[in-house]
Parts: sequence; C-alpha cells; structure tokens
Amino acid sequence: MAKEDNNKYYLYLNGRILGYVDDPKTYVKEVREARRKGLISGEVNVALIEKLNSIDINTDKGRIRKPYIIIEDKKSKLTPELLDKLWKHEIDFNYLLRNGVLEYLDAEEEENAIVAFGDEDITDQTTHMEIDVTAIFGFTVNTTPFPEHNNIARHAMLANFTKQAEGLYASNFNIRFDSRAYLLFYPQAPIVTTSAYEGVNIKHHPSGQNFVVALSTYYGYNMADAVVINKSAVDRGLGRSIFYKTYVDEERRYPGGQKDKFKIPAPTAEGYMGEHVYSKLGDDGIIEPEMHVDEGDALIGKVAPPRFLEENIGAGGLEEKMRDDSSILKTGEFGDVDSVVFTESTGATKIVKVRVRSLRVPERGDKFASRHGQKGVIAMIVPQEDMPFTENGVVPDLLLNPHSIPTRLTFGHLLEELAGKAGAVDGKIINGTAFAEKGSVRMEEYSKMLEKHGFDRNGEEVLYDGITGMPFKAKIFTGVVYYNRLYHMVSNKMQVRSRGKVQILTHQPTEGKARQGALRFGEMERDALIGYGASLLLKERLLDQSDKAEVLICKQCGDIGYYDRIKRVAVCPLDGSSSFEEVEISYAFKILLDEIKSLHIMPSIKLNL
Repeated sequence: MAKEDNNKYYLYLNGRILGYVDDPKTYVKEVREARRKGLISGEVNVALIEKLNSIDINTDKGRIRKPYIIIEDKKSKLTPELLDKLWKHEIDFNYLLRNGVLEYLDAEEEENAIVAFGDEDITDQTTHMEIDVTAIFGFTVNTTPFPEHNNIARHAMLANFTKQAEGLYASNFNIRFDSRAYLLFYPQAPIVTTSAYEGVNIKHHPSGQNFVVALSTYYGYNMADAVVINKSAVDRGLGRSIFYKTYVDEERRYPGGQKDKFKIPAPTAEGYMGEHVYSKLGDDGIIEPEMHVDEGDALIGKVAPPRFLEENIGAGGLEEKMRDDSSILKTGEFGDVDSVVFTESTGATKIVKVRVRSLRVPERGDKFASRHGQKGVIAMIVPQEDMPFTENGVVPDLLLNPHSIPTRLTFGHLLEELAGKAGAVDGKIINGTAFAEKGSVRMEEYSKMLEKHGFDRNGEEVLYDGITGMPFKAKIFTGVVYYNRLYHMVSNKMQVRSRGKVQILTHQPTEGKARQGALRFGEMERDALIGYGASLLLKERLLDQSDKAEVLICKQCGDIGYYDRIKRVAVCPLDGSSSFEEVEISYAFKILLDEIKSLHIMPSIKLNL
C-alpha cells in the first residue's frame, strides 16, 4: 500500500485490515509492553513496516517463532540470579516467558529487532539477545561439528545428507512394516560431537561410522567428488546395510457381494503370468519367510472379480470369470522374505504384509558423505594391500581428493579430521559445538593431544604406496571423520533395457525404471553427437531405436496415405490417388502433422524423387 500524505499507518490483523493508527511507534510499543506483562497473549506478534506504511499483527497458527532474551537499557533481563535459579530448577522456561524476560518473535517482528550475540555486543540500539549463539543455526546443522568454519551454502547440503543417512532409525525395526527402511549394520557414535547431538540423545540412533580418511589422490580414481574405499574395511562391515521393502495387499469387497481372494491364480484367470511366477507361493497363495525372491516373482497371489459387469458371466453363465491381481516383486529388486503378517482392517477385510530384505554391501556408485556436505560416490574399491599405509601400518578406510576442500570452503571437515584423530588416540569424545571456542584455540588443543601420543601436531603422516612400497614425497593429512552412507544406492537406481514396451500415443519407449523404460536421450546429448559428427549413431538413437514409422506419402498431394486391407490397395484420403512412396519418419513427426491438420492447416510433404 502506498504511503499517503496524512501519514496514517494501516493496521492489519492476520492480513485483514482493521483501521489505521496515527502514532504507530507508540502503538507498537504499547502492544509489546502489554505482551511482556502478560496482559495479552504471548502468541501475539506485532511488526511495524515503515516501507509499506503498515502495522502487521499476527496471531494465526503455523508461524515459525524463535525465543530471544529481552534487552532494556543496554542490560539483559536474564540476570545471573535468574540463570542460577533456572539451573537449580527453582524456575522453568515458561516462568521467564510469563515474566517478560524472554519472548518469542516471528519472521515479521524479527525485522524490527536488533539482536546481539552476547553481552559484549550490546549497543544503544540493541533490542534482543540470542539465548545461545548456536541458535542462529537449525537443529540439523547444530548436530554437525564446527559448522561456523564452512561455507553457508554447504549447510543446506549437509542438512539434506544428514536426513538421507542410513542408520538405526528405530530400535524396534524388526517388528515394524515401514514401506521402505534402511538399516546400517554397525552404526557408531561420532568421536567429534556437539551439545545439540548430546542434548537430544541422537547417539542412541546413530547414522554413520568413524572413517580413517586420508586426503590423497589415488592414480586418478578419486577425481572430483569420487572416493576410493578400502576393500578389507568393506569386508569387515564398513558401510554395510540392509534395505527393507514392504508389500501390502488386502481382500477388498465390492458392491454386489463380490470380493478378492488370496490364492494361487488358476491358469484360466485373466492376466495369468505363467506357472514360474507363482512357484514360490505357499498353498494359501502367500509366500513364506526366508524364501529368496527376484524381480517378477509373486509375493501375494490374489484373484479379483472382473472390472466390468459384462465380463462377469463365463461360458453358459455357470462360472464366474476372475482376473489375476497378484503382488509382484518390482523390476530390479531382489532379496529374501523377512517377515509375513496377517491382519484385518476395520472393515474386517483380510490384509497381508510381506517385508522383503536385501543385503546392500558398498559397491562402485554408492554414495557417501561427511557431515560437512562433502559428498562422493565410490569410484574404486581397492584391496588393502594396494592401499597407502602409515609407518604404524594404519590403512585409511577412504581416500578423499584434497582439491575438494579449498574449492568448497569446508574447513570444518579438516577440523573434524584433526579433532577426530586427537580424540581417537587420546580416548576422548571431542566437543565440536559451533562457536564453543576460537578455531586457533581448538587447533592448539588438538595439536597438543596428538604430540602427546607421538604424532605430528598438524595431523600429517608419511604414507607409503601399497603397490610400490615407496613413501610419498609429500606428507599426507590423515585423520578420523564421521561419514554417512546415504540411501542413494546404485542397486536401487540401475536401469537398463534393450527393447521393450512403447507408449501408445507416441510409439516411443516408455519412461521410468518402474515401467521398464528407456533413458531419455535429450537435446544436449543430441548436440554432443552432432558436435562429434556421429550422424549414424544419432539416427540410430533418435529414430531406429525410438519411434521409427514407415508411412505412405502420396506423390501427387504430399498427404499421408493408408493401406486398405480389404481391397488390398493403398489409398490417399485427399485425392484417392494410388501412387505412393514408402518413407521412414519419426512417429512423433506424424503426430505433429495430425495436430496441424486438426487446426485446419493442410501440411504437404514434398518428395525429392
């Protein structure tokens, strides 16, 4: 709303206009004082927006709000006496809210606040102070050590990777039937932890392992973000996990008294897929636990009544036709049947749940990430005897390319590597909470711990090439980093096809792994082949292997003709000519011509005969 001459400030409540205010600053101040005294609800937030000449009051639900300490006369209202009582549990957090020591601000009211990090930052303009300096980060970032040393763009990435990590998501996983679940075999608590991580006891649900990491290249195999993994570490259980997938089906009831039935479908059933598909089912049509299954195997045999009433009556009206509606293991999946459960819905219909378990050992293409947004896929799994090793015979679990650190500005990764090494040799859990101490103070502390145990103060070690046995010319920075195995596994994403189903409309191959589809060959891939000069390969990909169609083109008018199978003659729909030339075109081009015709425009193909 534009600013007006009379300088009135319009008053909005949850986005609806109520009226206007002549003295906005006094009004806003009085509302805030009333909130702090408890005269109005603490849920009320008021914001003065001078650019829009408005006062916004918000009381609706769904707002994200954050608590701050109130500053008055350059002094914090959270006095040492109150803090002491809080530690002794004589008062609680809500007491501080009710007595105007703390208050919650929403996103709009934060625009009016000038917030200090600590007592030393308070000025004449300061209105609030952070309860804790780490509150500027979200919870996920606060579970990461040394986040203040990383580029801020990495915080969003590391938060996503933390959520995608495999671990012990629930201790009762063996009696749960989640649609998809990932479970790490040997999860560990991190050596370098934070107060937020300890405070909510995430160590009881860990989602990673402490890797011995060396910042080193390996014959070019860990270029860019790729990583090289020690095969013996993988054989000992590093990154090993289980993938659970649950299939659910029920005997539905339909109007007219018909219903589904769990059983092995008869060969006469519509859509019967062959005896081999149902060979692993029990007599009741349900697969039994610990049975190995591969893609295409039936897990739950089921027959259902036909979808349309006219199909219902069979020959002579004596038998009821049924169709196969079994649950089949999807394309690309494999494993063993872990558990089978029978239960009932509220409508007393029978439900069957089958949980399939598959072992996932790290392989080339699987994704790992540290808690600093340093992601990478395995490029090579190297036998231990070919991996670099230290003077003490320590072989790294993972080799990370050193170029990936300075370009991403993830110096927290380096700090964790040094701190993790110091904690491992000293037998201590290291506190990596953000802003706990200055970086230089922390570095000196870790260096002293390493020196005490005979290591280089900077974490560097002489490494020997496992293949030649010769020492590397440069010292290699080696330490311990907490790595997550992410659920992006190559065995879940691998997709391949030679020939198969096509779409009815475009005659092009279907899309998507679930439909046994092909991979899209896009414009940029086409440009690459044009630039390379591989014209025949381009024709093969975009025509022969896609939607090649042989059509009849009328030599007189250029329209597409058709073949009359009754008269056994080619016909032109436009001029009735029988003079045609057979031409190979993309079926998508034929659709384009048909769409142009639907706009009353007659496209004509000129033949260069």
